[in-house]
Amino acid sequence: MNILLLSLQSLFSNIVAAFSLLGSIWFFVLPPIFYYLFLELWLDHVGGRYASGVKYVLLEIVSPREIEKSPKLMESVFSGMAGVLKNYNTYEEYVEGMFMPAFSLEIASGSGSVHFYVRTPAVFRNLVEANFFAQYPDMEITEVADYVNDVPGTIPNDKYELWGSDFELTKPDLYPIKTYKFFEEDVTGKMIDPLAGIIEVVGKLPPGQTMWIQWIITPAPSSWYKKGMETVDVFLGKEKKEKKGILAGLWEDLADVLRNLVKAFLAAPEFEKTKKDEKQEQPLEFRLSPGQKDVLKALESNLGKQMYKVKMRIVYFGLREGFTKTFVSMITGALSQFSDQNLNGFKAEATSKTQADFLFVTERLRFLQRRIFARYVSRDRTPSEKQFLLSVEELATIFHPPDLSVMAPALTRVMAKRGTAPANLPILED
Repeated sequence: MNILLLSLQSLFSNIVAAFSLLGSIWFFVLPPIFYYLFLELWLDHVGGRYASGVKYVLLEIVSPREIEKSPKLMESVFSGMAGVLKNYNTYEEYVEGMFMPAFSLEIASGSGSVHFYVRTPAVFRNLVEANFFAQYPDMEITEVADYVNDVPGTIPNDKYELWGSDFELTKPDLYPIKTYKFFEEDVTGKMIDPLAGIIEVVGKLPPGQTMWIQWIITPAPSSWYKKGMETVDVFLGKEKKEKKGILAGLWEDLADVLRNLVKAFLAAPEFEKTKKDEKQEQPLEFRLSPGQKDVLKALESNLGKQMYKVKMRIVYFGLREGFTKTFVSMITGALSQFSDQNLNGFKAEATSKTQADFLFVTERLRFLQRRIFARYVSRDRTPSEKQFLLSVEELATIFHPPDLSVMAPALTRVMAKRGTAPANLPILED
C-alpha cells in the first residue's frame, strides 16, 4: 500500500513539474502548435466574409433548335472563361480572404423537363455570355430565378426521399475520360452526342421526381503542370528523386564514411567491376505496347490543355410513393460511357454517398442526405480534397448544347433563329 501511495505521489510530482516547466517555456512551444489551427480558422473567417459579398446570377442556356456543331466549340468557351484566373497577393488572400471565383454548370430535370444552367458571379456575366454567343450565335441565354428555391428547404422529410453523392475520378487527374472524339462512328464519321444518354435518363423522370447534376468549376493555375508531369513520369516508370536537406545529406555522407571505414579494417578493399556486356536500354517507342502508346499520347495531350478544378455531385429526390433507385442505376450507367479502363472515369465518392450500415443507420443516413442536399443548394466546393481536375476538352464533353440528334421531347430549345437587323433600315429623326 505504501508503495502505491509513493508511486501516486511521484506521478503527481512529475505532472506538477511538467506544468511548471511548460509555464516557463510556453511562448516557445505553443505558438508553433496553434499557428496552423489559427491560420485555418482565420482563412475560413475571412473567406466566408468575402464570399458573402459576391453576388451570383443563374443563367439558363437554351440551345438552338437545329444545332449541328461539335462539342469542340465548348473548349473555346471554357478557355475564354478561364480569363478570370488571377494570382492573389498575400494581403488579398490572408487579409481580404479573396479566392478564385467558381462557375457552376448544372443540368436540372423536374418532372421530365430538362434545363441547362450556368451559375456565375454577376461581375463575370458578360464574360460568360460573350464566350457562348461567340460560338453559338443562335443560343438564348436568360437570367432566371434559382430553381433550388422551388423545392422544400430541407430534404428528405416526411414527403420527400433523396439519394445523392459527390463523384470522383477512378485514376489520377491527368488521365482523361473518354471525350467527344471517341463518340464517332467508324463508317459514317458521324458523332454520337455524349450527352444523349444523360438527357434521356433525366428526361424519363415521372411527375414528382427530380434529378440535379452539378459541376462546380474553378480555373486551375499553371502550378498543376508539375503534378501532371509527375503522373507522366510514374507511367513511364521513371524513378522520382527525393530532395534531401543539407543536414540529411551531411548525415548520409558521414554514415557512408564510417561504414566504409569499418569495412576497410575488417576486409581487403574491393574495386567495382566493369560490366562489359551491359545491354543498352531500348528506345521508348519499342518498350511500350500499342495500348500504352495511346495512353501516353492521351496524357501528354491533356497536359497541354487548360485545366479546371471540379466538384461534381448528383442528387435525385422526389415524392416517396414514386421514388425508386432505378434512376440512380440509370444515371450511373449513363456516366459509365465516359469511362475507359486504360484511361479514366467517374465513380461515386464513398464518404459522401447517402448510404449507412450497422449502427444508427437512420440517423446517419438522414444526416448524409441533408448534408449533400444543402451542399448542392449552396454550391459548396467542400471538401476541397475531393475536387479533381478536368481539361477544357473533358468539360466540353460532359456539358455542351446537345445537337439535333438528341430528340428528347423534354429538352428545351430555341424555337426561332436569331437574326441581325438589316443594314439599310431608315433612321427616323425627331
